[in-house]
Amino acid sequence: MSGANIVNTEQAEAWNGYEGAHWAENRDRYDAMNSGFNEPLLAAASIGEEDHVLDIGCGNGQVTRLAARRAPRGRAVGVDLSAPMLEQARAAAAAETIANVAFERGDAQVHPFPRGAFDVAVSRFGVMFFADPVVAFTNIGDALRPGGRLAFMCLRDADGDFARVLRPLYALLGGHTPDDDGAGGRRQGPGSFADPGRIHEVLGAAGFTDVTHEAVTAPMIFGWDAADAARFIFAMGPMRYNLRDADPRAVDRAREEVTVNFEPYEGPGGARLDCSHWLVSASRPRGF
Repeated sequence: MSGANIVNTEQAEAWNGYEGAHWAENRDRYDAMNSGFNEPLLAAASIGEEDHVLDIGCGNGQVTRLAARRAPRGRAVGVDLSAPMLEQARAAAAAETIANVAFERGDAQVHPFPRGAFDVAVSRFGVMFFADPVVAFTNIGDALRPGGRLAFMCLRDADGDFARVLRPLYALLGGHTPDDDGAGGRRQGPGSFADPGRIHEVLGAAGFTDVTHEAVTAPMIFGWDAADAARFIFAMGPMRYNLRDADPRAVDRAREEVTVNFEPYEGPGGARLDCSHWLVSASRPRGF
């Protein structure tokens, strides 16, 4: 869908540039990092055998493929801005011979979804980047049938072990987290739904009801060992963007300190941290 209607041009540029290329080239690593949240997300979505599932910000498509397997007499459609990741998603679906899955390039904020065509919408860390989240969730809601369900994972503020490990990075950023706008606004980006109040505000304004949020903790594997984990984190798109004007020597020192901080978390399965994020669920009113 090269002619896809896209209004979130900055995000489209990022996800079709370095950010998207990095995710596509490191598909297995990102899935290893995030897949601990798959089962809680899919359980909250309650996907039935005949359901039609919409995966928002599907990326490399792991959740879309898992959803399709849970709906063998239905189908799953993944939508994302990133052409490089959609290429990976299609290749993986073909390799796994999953026939009831499709991937489309589009901006979920304005994408012309068929009205009422889906039973459930899901997203694993893919809904935090909308230019106008109320408009986006309204559009997603219109794609759901009356009584349809929404379930997504979004980032909480870093705390616990994760915050301790990355403290040198936060210090380098002047105390701001890597997704902060520098003024504490964070209206768009990885941490834009860290405040539960904003989750409820946005979804309520978009017409969703029965909005709930709960913290879910799962292991996230960041690398083969401490040094590999630190290199991987510093190579992520948000990190590169926020460190673009930093003194390279200071960046090197911070990376070395993060490496040391990761060492207690090395194990046979790699360098892993137990991280806690929000699992959000909501419904579309039956009479909507």
